Amino acid sequence: MKRCVCLAAVAALLTLAGCNGAEETQVRTEPAPETQRTLAQGEIVGFHSGEAASAWLAIPYAAPPEGDLRWRAPRPALAFDGGRLEAIEHGAVCPQVTNELSARAAGVEAGVLIGEEDCLTLDIYAPRDAAPEAGLPVMVWIHGGANVWGSSSAYDGSQLAAERDVVVVAVQYRLGPLGFLSHPALRESAEHPLDEAANFALLDLVAALDWVDANITAFGGDADRITIFGESAGAFNIAALMASEPARGRFDAAIMQSGGTGTNSREVAENGGGNDLHPALEAVAAFAGPDADGAAMRAVPLEDVYAVYRDENGAFTSLPRMIEDGVSLPEDGILGAAARPGGFAPVPLITGANRDEMKLYTAFDPQLTRRLGPLVWPRDVARYQAAVEYPSRSWRVGAVDGLLDRLRSAGHEDLWAYRFDWDEGGKVLLTDTGILLGASHAMEIPFVFNHFELFGPFDRVLFNDRNAQGRAALADAMGGYWGQFAHTGEPGTGGGAGPDWPRWGETARLMRFDTPADGGPEVMTGRDTPAAIAADLAADTRLQPSGRCAVAAGIMRRQPAIAQAFESGMDC
Repeated sequence: MKRCVCLAAVAALLTLAGCNGAEETQVRTEPAPETQRTLAQGEIVGFHSGEAASAWLAIPYAAPPEGDLRWRAPRPALAFDGGRLEAIEHGAVCPQVTNELSARAAGVEAGVLIGEEDCLTLDIYAPRDAAPEAGLPVMVWIHGGANVWGSSSAYDGSQLAAERDVVVVAVQYRLGPLGFLSHPALRESAEHPLDEAANFALLDLVAALDWVDANITAFGGDADRITIFGESAGAFNIAALMASEPARGRFDAAIMQSGGTGTNSREVAENGGGNDLHPALEAVAAFAGPDADGAAMRAVPLEDVYAVYRDENGAFTSLPRMIEDGVSLPEDGILGAAARPGGFAPVPLITGANRDEMKLYTAFDPQLTRRLGPLVWPRDVARYQAAVEYPSRSWRVGAVDGLLDRLRSAGHEDLWAYRFDWDEGGKVLLTDTGILLGASHAMEIPFVFNHFELFGPFDRVLFNDRNAQGRAALADAMGGYWGQFAHTGEPGTGGGAGPDWPRWGETARLMRFDTPADGGPEVMTGRDTPAAIAADLAADTRLQPSGRCAVAAGIMRRQPAIAQAFESGMDC
């Protein structure tokens, strides 16, 4: 599923919270001598992060993919300048156009091109007492952002590392047109077979995993116990890595949080015909000329490349991603690989979705909500809930039920599923975030990391003293299950955090994550299908017929693979 964050929603959320509190004080970190390690690239020193963790930031894991290395597979990392790296500050983000959320973190306005092509870095968080060769499990986090924005710096793995006795690695990778581009001129100028790929972002992640395999022992990690986990586009990338031949053997377990599985053929990526704008031949002709070869494309200034992908307001639009190039991703795509015996990496997999995924994208729809300054509330709560229920269930079908059923039919057995239900966000006057956002897309991230920062200043509204006890219990449970999975390859009871988490099977049992007051965590049963969703939508009296058809049209546009169920099951 190719979804960007609803930027108008985020802007309003930040505005709502902007009148509360003072600006945060910047604290300078100092190198800690006891964090010094020796790598093939040179000496590296980090700092103490929080009370119980150490961290090393912005470590290059590959050579800068700029100049002649733009649109090529990543090359090995270079030695540190002067043989030493003080890894105490976050580095440059990968090139991206800021939106209402990322602009605030970058200190600029929305619609600004930021970042540097020299961005292939990773951050490491480890328990403070973890000595080299401690043999701790490793959890490699792949950030989200529709594969067009985001960075590793938005995620602090200190609490997760310290509480679950793991080493956390957060990775950056090429985004947008630098990370995903299929063009004949690039294949013709390839210096290596992997240069003929179209998903350079996936190859970056493979290179990062190679770096982790070679170096993580120095930070206390076990290179034979690597779990990759990520959310949204990060989880989408994990599905692709599971299907990718170059990634095979480079990780030992995987967790997908609110991911997706849709892919584009080379034909669509280059010539159009899908849901995305700017197919490659059209885009490259615009920024480099219709007859440009690989060298000419690589010589185009970064600003000129990105100008093609922006609208009249300067906002980034869209482009084909997750391309079936036959190099980094098989030609039958993620779902085709999942259906083939051995098509997916034979490693344990957890995948799940949030109950109210689509609320993040619907909360500021003027047809469904009212707005008075920064305050937002549903016009009709029942209609609002219905409008988000069916596309959220469809998200789950694509990311969880449908994917796991394919894998199970192909002989993959170590599969677990979950649904995240937390909806106890705070209130401000007319705005009740428990209703407006509920268990929306991305809401589970703070619970996994036990680090309650998600929407900047708005966090003070969303996460408050009234829901602190329940949040703490749910974060402890999710951290327990994620941690046990990283340690053993099975979530089990989460180290005593809750009931035993059963594998996905014929009865379709999955874990429901919620606070103890709302009955979680608990095992629930029930497979969802496109046909069931279409039937329920067709009979839902909370929506008028035109509203039901509008919801169905949105689902079919976002997920054409399940469109048939809605075309045949509804009278539109």
